Amino acid sequence: MIVKHLEDVLNTKDDVDTETWNSRRLLLKKDGMGFSMHDTLIKAGTETLIWYKNHVEAVYCIEGEGEIEPEGGPVYPIRPGTIYALDGHEKHLLRATKTMRMICVFNPPLSGQEVHDAEGVYPVAAD
Repeated sequence: MIVKHLEDVLNTKDDVDTETWNSRRLLLKKDGMGFSMHDTLIKAGTETLIWYKNHVEAVYCIEGEGEIEPEGGPVYPIRPGTIYALDGHEKHLLRATKTMRMICVFNPPLSGQEVHDAEGVYPVAAD
Protein backbone atom coordinates (compact mmCIF):
# COMPACT_ATOMS: atom_id res chain seq x y z
CA MET A 1 0.00 0.00 0.00
CA ILE A 2 1.19 3.49 -0.82
CA VAL A 3 0.10 6.35 1.41
CA LYS A 4 1.34 9.89 0.79
CA HIS A 5 0.26 13.42 1.55
CA LEU A 6 0.87 16.44 -0.67
CA GLU A 7 3.15 17.81 2.07
CA ASP A 8 5.42 14.78 1.53
CA VAL A 9 6.11 15.95 -2.03
CA LEU A 10 6.35 19.74 -1.62
CA ASN A 11 9.90 21.12 -1.94
CA THR A 12 11.35 17.75 -2.99
CA LYS A 13 12.67 16.58 -6.38
CA ASP A 14 9.10 15.44 -7.16
CA ASP A 15 7.86 19.06 -6.92
CA VAL A 16 8.69 20.31 -10.44
CA ASP A 17 8.22 24.06 -10.89
CA THR A 18 8.40 25.87 -14.25
CA GLU A 19 7.49 29.32 -15.51
CA THR A 20 3.90 28.32 -16.33
CA TRP A 21 3.11 25.33 -14.08
CA ASN A 22 4.08 23.53 -10.89
CA SER A 23 3.59 19.74 -10.89
CA ARG A 24 3.59 18.00 -7.53
CA ARG A 25 4.13 14.40 -8.59
CA LEU A 26 2.34 12.10 -6.18
CA LEU A 27 2.64 8.73 -7.93
CA LEU A 28 5.37 7.95 -10.44
CA LYS A 29 6.64 5.05 -12.53
CA LYS A 30 8.76 3.84 -9.59
CA ASP A 31 5.53 3.27 -7.61
CA GLY A 32 4.52 0.49 -10.03
CA MET A 33 0.88 1.51 -10.50
CA GLY A 34 0.98 1.66 -14.32
CA PHE A 35 0.12 5.38 -14.31
CA SER A 36 1.35 8.54 -12.64
CA MET A 37 -0.76 11.06 -10.71
CA HIS A 38 0.03 14.72 -10.23
CA ASP A 39 -1.41 17.67 -8.31
CA THR A 40 -0.59 20.50 -10.73
CA LEU A 41 -0.94 24.27 -10.57
CA ILE A 42 -1.30 26.12 -13.88
CA LYS A 43 -0.19 29.67 -13.12
CA ALA A 44 -2.58 32.57 -13.72
CA GLY A 45 -1.97 34.59 -16.87
CA THR A 46 0.06 31.86 -18.59
CA GLU A 47 -0.24 29.91 -21.83
CA THR A 48 1.53 26.57 -22.31
CA LEU A 49 1.95 24.60 -25.53
CA ILE A 50 1.49 20.90 -24.75
CA TRP A 51 1.64 17.82 -26.96
CA TYR A 52 1.70 14.45 -25.23
CA LYS A 53 2.56 12.43 -28.31
CA ASN A 54 4.02 9.70 -26.03
CA HIS A 55 1.30 9.71 -23.34
CA VAL A 56 -2.41 9.90 -22.75
CA GLU A 57 -3.55 12.20 -19.96
CA ALA A 58 -6.76 12.81 -18.03
CA VAL A 59 -7.11 16.12 -16.17
CA TYR A 60 -9.67 17.12 -13.54
CA CYS A 61 -9.89 20.77 -12.47
CA ILE A 62 -10.58 21.37 -8.78
CA GLU A 63 -9.77 25.12 -8.57
CA GLY A 64 -9.36 28.14 -10.84
CA GLU A 65 -10.38 29.05 -14.37
CA GLY A 66 -8.92 28.83 -17.83
CA GLU A 67 -9.32 27.15 -21.19
CA ILE A 68 -7.90 24.47 -23.45
CA GLU A 69 -7.57 24.95 -27.19
CA PRO A 70 -6.75 21.83 -29.21
CA GLU A 71 -4.88 22.51 -32.45
CA GLY A 72 -7.49 23.14 -35.15
CA GLY A 73 -10.34 22.79 -32.68
CA PRO A 74 -12.66 24.89 -30.56
CA VAL A 75 -11.75 26.52 -27.25
CA TYR A 76 -13.17 24.74 -24.19
CA PRO A 77 -13.59 26.60 -20.89
CA ILE A 78 -12.15 24.98 -17.77
CA ARG A 79 -13.54 25.56 -14.28
CA PRO A 80 -13.84 23.41 -11.14
CA GLY A 81 -15.57 20.15 -12.02
CA THR A 82 -14.26 20.07 -15.63
CA ILE A 83 -12.48 16.92 -16.82
CA TYR A 84 -10.76 16.50 -20.15
CA ALA A 85 -8.90 13.51 -21.56
CA LEU A 86 -6.23 13.74 -24.24
CA ASP A 87 -6.94 10.29 -25.63
CA GLY A 88 -5.83 11.23 -29.16
CA HIS A 89 -2.49 12.84 -28.24
CA GLU A 90 -3.94 16.25 -29.12
CA LYS A 91 -1.50 19.15 -29.38
CA HIS A 92 -3.07 22.01 -27.44
CA LEU A 93 -2.67 25.35 -25.70
CA LEU A 94 -3.56 25.49 -22.02
CA ARG A 95 -4.36 28.94 -20.63
CA ALA A 96 -5.10 29.97 -17.05
CA THR A 97 -7.00 33.17 -16.30
CA LYS A 98 -6.97 32.29 -12.58
CA THR A 99 -4.47 29.79 -11.17
CA MET A 100 -5.91 26.34 -11.87
CA ARG A 101 -5.35 23.35 -9.64
CA MET A 102 -5.55 20.17 -11.67
CA ILE A 103 -5.35 16.49 -10.81
CA CYS A 104 -3.55 14.81 -13.75
CA VAL A 105 -3.11 11.13 -14.57
CA PHE A 106 -0.60 9.92 -17.20
CA ASN A 107 -0.14 6.64 -19.01
CA PRO A 108 2.58 5.55 -19.45
CA PRO A 109 3.61 6.93 -16.06
CA LEU A 110 6.16 9.71 -15.72
CA SER A 111 9.44 9.04 -13.95
CA GLY A 112 9.44 12.39 -12.17
CA GLN A 113 11.64 15.07 -13.70
CA GLU A 114 10.03 15.48 -17.14
CA VAL A 115 9.39 18.96 -18.51
CA HIS A 116 7.98 19.90 -21.91
CA ASP A 117 10.46 20.20 -24.78
CA ALA A 118 10.17 22.88 -27.52
CA GLU A 119 7.26 20.94 -29.09
CA GLY A 120 5.47 20.59 -25.74
CA VAL A 121 6.37 16.88 -25.48
CA TYR A 122 7.42 14.76 -22.50
CA PRO A 123 9.86 11.94 -23.31
CA VAL A 124 8.89 8.36 -22.50
CA ALA A 125 10.48 7.23 -19.23
CA ALA A 126 13.24 4.65 -19.76
CA ASP A 127 12.84 1.25 -18.08
